[in-house]
Order: sequence, then C-alpha cells, then structure tokens
Amino acid sequence: MKKQAFNPYLPSYEYVPDGEPHLFDGRVYVYGSHDLFNGISFCLGDYVSWSAPEEDLSDWRYEGVIFRRRQDPLGKRGMMNAMYAPDVCRGKDGKYYLYYFIGYKGLISVAVCDTPAGKYEFLGYVRYPDGTPIGKKREPLQFDPGVFADDDGKIYLYTGFGPVNYPSLLLGGHKPSEHGAMCFELEDDMLTVKDDFRYIGVKGKTESKGTPYEGHEFFEASSMRKFDGKYYFIYSSFEGHELCYAVSDRPTGGFEFGGTLVSNGDIGIGGRTKAQAVNYTGNTHGSLIRIKGKYYVFYHRQTNRHQFSRQACAEEIGFENGKFLQAEMTSCGLNGGPLAGRGTYSAHIACNLYGKKGTYWYGVIKKPRGSFPYFTQYGKDRENDPDQHIANFTDGATAVFKYFDLGDLQSVSVELNGRAKGEILVLTSENEAPAARIPVSGSGRGTYSGKWTGQRGTHPLIFVFHGSGHPDFLSFTLA
Repeated sequence: MKKQAFNPYLPSYEYVPDGEPHLFDGRVYVYGSHDLFNGISFCLGDYVSWSAPEEDLSDWRYEGVIFRRRQDPLGKRGMMNAMYAPDVCRGKDGKYYLYYFIGYKGLISVAVCDTPAGKYEFLGYVRYPDGTPIGKKREPLQFDPGVFADDDGKIYLYTGFGPVNYPSLLLGGHKPSEHGAMCFELEDDMLTVKDDFRYIGVKGKTESKGTPYEGHEFFEASSMRKFDGKYYFIYSSFEGHELCYAVSDRPTGGFEFGGTLVSNGDIGIGGRTKAQAVNYTGNTHGSLIRIKGKYYVFYHRQTNRHQFSRQACAEEIGFENGKFLQAEMTSCGLNGGPLAGRGTYSAHIACNLYGKKGTYWYGVIKKPRGSFPYFTQYGKDRENDPDQHIANFTDGATAVFKYFDLGDLQSVSVELNGRAKGEILVLTSENEAPAARIPVSGSGRGTYSGKWTGQRGTHPLIFVFHGSGHPDFLSFTLA
C-alpha cells in the first residue's frame, strides 16, 4: 500500500540539496550535494543517493554513501575542499559516471560505477585531447557540472559560474563565466572533451539587459533535459531563489529564455514580488524529470537560519505547448494530490513559513533568532531519528501547509514544546474567518485542541499564533 508523500520528500534528518533526478531501469535516483545539519559551510558530507520506484514516489530508499571525498586526490579535509553539486550519466559502455566539482581548483572530477548507486571509484579529471585538465587554460571557472546523453549517443558536459563581482581569490584565481553557461562534447571515454568550450546562449549578467533573460540571468546549477525533441537547459538564476529554464532545438546553442520553474519563496506565484516572499529564500538547484507522462521539478529549501542545511523538495509541474508553468511550493509535492484530512502530520512539512515581519534571505552567516520562526532539529547531525520541527513559533508566526482534503474534519490539535500562552488560529484562507481556534497555555510538551468549523473540500491549512512565548511547533492532528 502506498504511503503519502510529503515535502521534504526524504527523512527530516537528511540534507541533500542540488538534487539531480534520473530514471534508470524503473527507479528514480536522486544525486545531490550533502549538507550537514548546522554545518559551517556548504556540501561538507560525502555523496549519498536515494531512490524510489517510478510507480511510487513516496517509497524512498537510502542507497548509502556512493562516493567519499577522500577518494579524490584533491579531497583533503577542510570546508574549502567540499564536494559540490554532482550529476550522473550512463555511458555507452553501460557504466555510470559521476561528475562533480571539489574545492575551487577549477577542475571537474569524474568517478565511475557499474550500477546507479553502488560504490563509485575515482576515474580522473575532465581533460582536453592533449591531456590538460579543463580549468588549467585560464578558462572561466568550471562549476556545478551537468552531464547529458543525447538520443544520438553524443554526450555533453555543461558548466559555469556567473558572479560578476566576486574577487578572483574567492574563485581560486579563476574568472567567472560572464557570458553564461558553457558546453563541451565528451568522447566515449567520458573524460576527454572533443574541443574547446562554447557558450550556449543562456545569458549572464553582463549581457542580459534588454533581453528576456534580464532579471533571470544564469548564475550556476547547469542541468540539461530533452522532452519531445526540444532541449531544456535548467539553471539557478542570479536571483538565487529560483530555478529557470531555456529552450533550444539543439544541445549546444541557440537557447531562448523559457521562464521560472520554481521559487523557494514562491516569488512570482500570483504576481508575488521578492518583498512578498512567503518563505525564507536562499539559493536553489535542481532539475526536471518526466515519469509516466507527468513532469516534476526537484529543488531545495533552506533551514536552520543559514544556507548550510538545505533539504530536497519536489513538485509536480504543469507543461503546456512546450512551456513549463511555475510550480507552487506545497507540502504534498510528490503525493499526486492533496493529503488526507485525517491523521497526525509533522510541522516540518510546512511549505510556507514566515513571521510577523515577513521573511528574509538566508545567507552564509547564521541569522539571529529574533521573532522569526524557522525549521530546525534537536541534537546534532545524524542519519536517524527524525525530529525536525518549527522553532520559535512566536507571536504572529505563520506556517502554511498545502493541500488537504478536508472531507469530514471535526477537530484540529497542535503539539507544542516550550512556554506559550495565547491562541493558534487555523485558517483555509488569509481573507476568511478562522476555521478553528486553539487556546494554548503551558510550558514543556503539550497538546492543545480546537473544534473545526470551516469548510470542506481541498484547502491549505494556515496556522497563526497570537500570544506570548516562543514554543516549538512539533506537529498537528486532524480528526
């Protein structure tokens, strides 16, 4: 029997951002970076993989560690030697090739395995025909590799990093790719490029003015997909919070801006601006996949008041006449429909979270707690015992869960931990009267209930606290 699927779709102790989904022999495999809970930098963990059968996207299986940093000759300890966003491709020989960027040496590393999620072995660095590794000829910085096998057997590598004002020292002495994303064609050995890189037409910050790319310029996170004969290049824009895409009839150039796929602040949904973001924003990275005729966008969200503990999310996305429609962040992303209006749900599946003063951009310096609620967990980084929750649920804090089938709901209860005195209102729309009122008063762990008087049907659930204290919001129960 299938379970319900939620966002984040992996256990709440798992922090796998930059997810690249691939379908291999009936299973969906996700390859991404590996953040640590409360880490001090990006991508400090070894690479892990998770997979699910294509017919049940709720049934995710941990495949274990597939590649360790120390296997790469450049993989010395230290936060500047982290392994960043990887991608995987099946070669003509049937083996699987893992492409990744380590540290800021400017090189693209490759590992190989006989199976999609087995133990990968270091193979080498992508190189020119003369044996010189790419990144050693004063090219723009190679970063966030995406690898793509076309129907005709040709294989392409996409890279690039587009900041225009970063000091060269922060880029390991390299320059940014000011003209957007770059592409190489690979030989069958999966290591050697056939010739020099070319820009593919996805514009960077320096040349976007007056074009459809203006405001959505290429920054990083190269990824390529092909649907119905068209090539879709997915990337993270200069705005950071959004994944965008561009379209072409060929894989090596001519890409025209397509639009936004998803924003981790829901910016753009209903015309929402950055000042109206309904979730904390920060960088995002991911891609698209088609499974049994449906399309999904994979991305990540921010947690723990900084950008170093990011979590994998996914949404079904509309596709009409060759164009993708921006997906809304939801709690039921891969579920195939709304969640059941009965049962107990962890508060960490909130898709929108903000305080009385709204939201902010998650940076590399941990934000003070202040009056803002945030996702976190108890204890240290680990690979078991999920207990992520919403902390600091202070006066005016709002958590939104989308969507639920509220067929015969009678009552709503919340589980809190910590001192709180006041009332939690439960709404199905910000513009309507509360559908339930839950008085809360106490300290420590406690459960509080209220009668449901709202409408039936499919709706979001919006929890708003009014009162004193800063409790942890652990879960809620619909009965």
